Amino acid sequence: MAEGVTAGITLLANRYEIGAVIGRGGMATVHEGFDTKLGRRVAIKLLKPSLADDPAFRTRFRQEAQAAARMAHPTIVRVYDAGEEDVVEPSGATVQVPFIVMEFVEGRPLSDILTDGPVSPPEAIRIAEGILTALEYSHRAGVIHRDIKPANVMMTPAGQVKVMDFGIARAITDTSATVAQTTSILGTAAYFSPEQARGETVDARTDLYSTGVVLFELLTGRPPFIGDSPVAVAYQHVSEQPLAPSMINPAVSPALDAVTLHALAKDRNVRFQNASEFRRDLQEAAAGHIPATRRLPTDGGASNVLFGVNPRTTSNPDVAFRELESTQGDRPQRTQSRPPVAWIWVGILLTLAVIVGVIIWVVNLQPAPPTSSAISVPNVAGETYSTGAKSLERAHLVPVEVGENSQTVPKGRIIGTDPGKGTGVAAQQQIRVLVSQGPAQVTIPDVSNQTQAAAQSTLTALGLQIGAVNTTYSTNVPAGTVISTDPASGSTVNKGSIVNLSVSNGLVQLPSVLQQPFSTANSTVANLGLTVVPSPTYTCTGNIVVQQSVPPGDVQQGTSVTLTYCAASNQPAPSPSASATSGPTSSPSATPSH
Repeated sequence: MAEGVTAGITLLANRYEIGAVIGRGGMATVHEGFDTKLGRRVAIKLLKPSLADDPAFRTRFRQEAQAAARMAHPTIVRVYDAGEEDVVEPSGATVQVPFIVMEFVEGRPLSDILTDGPVSPPEAIRIAEGILTALEYSHRAGVIHRDIKPANVMMTPAGQVKVMDFGIARAITDTSATVAQTTSILGTAAYFSPEQARGETVDARTDLYSTGVVLFELLTGRPPFIGDSPVAVAYQHVSEQPLAPSMINPAVSPALDAVTLHALAKDRNVRFQNASEFRRDLQEAAAGHIPATRRLPTDGGASNVLFGVNPRTTSNPDVAFRELESTQGDRPQRTQSRPPVAWIWVGILLTLAVIVGVIIWVVNLQPAPPTSSAISVPNVAGETYSTGAKSLERAHLVPVEVGENSQTVPKGRIIGTDPGKGTGVAAQQQIRVLVSQGPAQVTIPDVSNQTQAAAQSTLTALGLQIGAVNTTYSTNVPAGTVISTDPASGSTVNKGSIVNLSVSNGLVQLPSVLQQPFSTANSTVANLGLTVVPSPTYTCTGNIVVQQSVPPGDVQQGTSVTLTYCAASNQPAPSPSASATSGPTSSPSATPSH
């Protein structure tokens, strides 16, 4: 159901993009994701919405997620975030989907690797040691896993062991009333401890039993108990004893048999009491030594058999099963109560030879790097990577360079490590060395024609700072709208740089157009985005503007301006014509002389 509701989620918690499905379980689906805020790949686990219906689950879920998020160790998958998202189903109903955002780990779950069969005993020891290192750290932090199984162990391409899903089992099982419900949630009972199967309270020793089951499966390719149903398997955890791993895989040594079976003790007070004790005995087994308190029986007497059967005297697992199922009267009788004297002397001589060999080996043994959590991560902050890496290697740690932007640490210098300085880790653990790549680069977006508030929000979301906000004149950009930025859009700057804004004040500067030809004045005013209202007057000539309705200065965009101009003709008036006479013009007559 968790996968079905993802169609309604595009951006989880307004931050995490949900990608392809990379894993499925009984109560959750895991997706590849992307943290848009920090720009990194993550893994997102979406739990079934039905879990969020239980208030007790929600409370416990938050508590356990917070506890898991505080744990930072190379063998533990980091928890970055957790919460609940409201999602609208196709039916229209709104449901809450619990989610967990985790470190994205490249690699394969151990459960996938085991489909190919058992691993070599040395590899099984190495993987189990990695799980126990994670548990030792979490138990010291007060966090019990409760669901150790191969599906919750990731193996990176480099072979690094990473345990995930701390605290999820507790949040779920604390709200489950029966073993059947718990089984449906956790997916399998093959890794239950006897106390879990009985519904009792659990502690750190529960995780150690489950680790013993995983170790058994690593050595043999199958869990110690197999049944037709989860309830049948849980019953075997409570009431039946496991076979020695060597009965299934002859390559397993007696030392590993002893350690594995001790981890699978029904009584939690008898099995390993802490992860470091378990890991120490594994290291002894790897060296070929059976821990003194974990020795398997060595002869066929009644006191030297496992559960009434000596695995060393049976030719194969089927024979051992038949002996376990047979009655006392059916079992083959031992005719010799002790070995011959000659064999005793051979055993003594071999023992002396082994002791001498061990002494010679110890004398010539080179100092080994410290194990467990005895190594304190050195402080390499501020150094170059080459210098810091050498310091980590001298401390028997494996540096892994990881680039990261920094506003304060110069490019090429170490910001810090993960785990941080002073953290106790195991030898040869990978340490992420965070090397500064300098400030992050940001391309200034085009925010022109956005409101000032919207532009500021866009810029600050990119990690830029708003500098001076200057108002300026514009013929067409509305008041309060951004005209341009400084630096200009498209420029690449450091994250955190200051960006100045030029914002329209909604005004234009109107000049005086008096005594200008009307055509010139009209163009000047119209080019400012103002509306020209012509007003001709016939009291003067020359087509000259003699009056403007709005005085020069700042005016609102689109204002109407009336221009009064001389419209009378400037041609001269016609001359008056000459008057016509009605008769000939008389002139004074001459007086005749006598």
